[in-house]
Amino acid sequence: MPASKYLPVITGLFVACLLVSNTIESKVFTAFGLTLTAGTIIFPLAYVFGDLLTEVYGFAAARRVIWTGFAALFVMVCAYSMAVILPPAADWPHQEAFATIFAQVPRISAASLAAYLCGEFVNSVMVAKMKLATQGRHMAGRFVASTLAGQLVDTAIFTVLAFAGTMPVSALLSLIGSMWLVKVAWEIAALPATLAVVRWLKRAEGIDSFDRDENFNPFKLSGH
Repeated sequence: MPASKYLPVITGLFVACLLVSNTIESKVFTAFGLTLTAGTIIFPLAYVFGDLLTEVYGFAAARRVIWTGFAALFVMVCAYSMAVILPPAADWPHQEAFATIFAQVPRISAASLAAYLCGEFVNSVMVAKMKLATQGRHMAGRFVASTLAGQLVDTAIFTVLAFAGTMPVSALLSLIGSMWLVKVAWEIAALPATLAVVRWLKRAEGIDSFDRDENFNPFKLSGH
């Protein structure tokens, strides 16, 4: 693949969305009768970037970025855990509040790691394979279909692992449904902008990848 001017920028933004969404994910709120987590505000951007990465740069590039995000999230979890464990200074009164928020992050992030890997790879593989099947046509349809599947996998895995035992099963199912609907609606609303950015990137980079000989093993980090 030719050298890319914008792939490092997209990787940075992707990782930033992932870290911020996981930091705020432990807050549950209600809006318009729907129960949601605060990460819903920004996490769908990770799927927008996932569509963009696969469509423009190909599955191999998307796979490397997904694993880069995984590594960054792991570092964040370790740092937050250490910060909670450190003994507070005698004149610093906020340890309990700090621990209340950040002590939840390891469980939230562990759930997100599993959900994120499964959901992102489902999304990326679907975009790549549907692009081959349609010979590059129907980009909007590919993005919507991959989002429906990837976000369902992601949301279900995350919600069960993060909140099982802390709320009734009916509330868990309601949370899964609400989050999935909002995330999908969020990404569909952003679709015109996503398509415009993808088309611009293809022209700017001179790249439009087709994964004809790609190995879709998510654990293969080098080559195709």
